[in-house]
Amino acid sequence: MDVVNLQEQLDMRLQQRQARETGICPVRRELYSQCFDELIRQVTINCAERGLLLLRVRDEIRMTIAAYQTLYESSVAFGMRKALQAEHGKTDMEKRIVELDEEKSELEKQVNDLKAKCDAIEKRETERRAIEEKKHAEEIQFLKRTNQQLKTQLEGIIAPSKK
Repeated sequence: MDVVNLQEQLDMRLQQRQARETGICPVRRELYSQCFDELIRQVTINCAERGLLLLRVRDEIRMTIAAYQTLYESSVAFGMRKALQAEHGKTDMEKRIVELDEEKSELEKQVNDLKAKCDAIEKRETERRAIEEKKHAEEIQFLKRTNQQLKTQLEGIIAPSKK
């Protein structure tokens, strides 16, 4: 009879305090804990040994739940730390990407500047070489003409003497 009465009171309190039927619900846990304590009290009145055994079971369950709760909280804290570290690492990587992009742009600009200088130097050298070759060819032509004139003069000097 007491058990039926206890069950009705539990159901009524669960409804009054709007305890959730599934999932983690502190209200439901508290009410079931109170109900279990009352059951232990009633059993202890009838049989002390059973009551002591139920007390041990209750204490073990509470320790297990406390251990799971601590584990859960530390896991959540660990997850949050890891998420923050990942976010921080992501921010650092994004900054590094921006820095490397800027450095890449600067290096590309330097490469383009050096290519332009190299092209200008090659053009100047090609023009200088062409001028040198032209000057050299003109000098050779001049020397050939001078040589021919000197040959002609020398032959003119030597040939009349032989007669």
